[in-house]
Amino acid sequence: MSVAIEDRPIEAVREEVIDQLIMNYSHGEISLEAFESRLDQAMDGTDPVTISELTSDLTLTVNSKYQDKKKSALGTHYQMGETKELEKLVNVLSSSKREGIWHVPKEITVFNVLGTDVLDFSQARFMHPTVRIKVFSVLGNIKIYLPEDVNTHTNVNSIVGSIKNSANADYDDGSPTVIIEGKVILGNLDINIKQTVKERWLRFADGLKSLFN
Repeated sequence: MSVAIEDRPIEAVREEVIDQLIMNYSHGEISLEAFESRLDQAMDGTDPVTISELTSDLTLTVNSKYQDKKKSALGTHYQMGETKELEKLVNVLSSSKREGIWHVPKEITVFNVLGTDVLDFSQARFMHPTVRIKVFSVLGNIKIYLPEDVNTHTNVNSIVGSIKNSANADYDDGSPTVIIEGKVILGNLDINIKQTVKERWLRFADGLKSLFN
C-alpha cells in the first residue's frame, strides 16, 4: 500500500513532479509557457497534494534514460568517487580559471599576489560532502561562483580590501558545504551564485528537448 501524498516528504514529491514536468516538456507534450508556470508552482509550493496535482493531466512518466541524463547533467551534489585531496593555485602577476565539469578536491588553497583567480563550481562534481577553500590574496582578485543549492560558510578577514558574498549560507542538509576562509589584503573576494536551481532545471529541460525533437 502506497503512502498518501500528504504524508510524504514534500521535497521528494517536488522532485518527482519536476522530473515529470521536464519529461513531458522535452517530448513536446506541454508548451514552454505551461512548463515554466508549473515549474514555478512546483518550486514555490508548500503543500505536497497541490504540487502533485501539477502533473495529474500528464501521461509521460520518467524512465531510466531520463534518470541517466539527469545524473550526468545535474551532478552538483555529493558523489562517490576518487579525486585528489588537495589542489594548490599560486598566481603572482598572473591569472587562472577553473570552470566547466571538474571534480572538486577536498581542499583548495589559493595564493594570489597581484593576480586573478576564478573558481567556477556551477557545473562541478562534488566528491566530498565538505570542501574547504583557503585563500590568501594581496592586491589580487578572487572570484568564486557557486550553484544555488550548496551551503556556504565564510571566515575571511579583510585588511583594506573588499569581500562580497551573495551565496546561500544554509541551503539543505543533504547538499555539499563549501567553507571559505583566509585573508584578503588590499584585494577583492567575490562569492556569487552563477546559476539558480531554476536556471539549471530549464537548461536541462531545453537540452532534453533538443535531443528528443
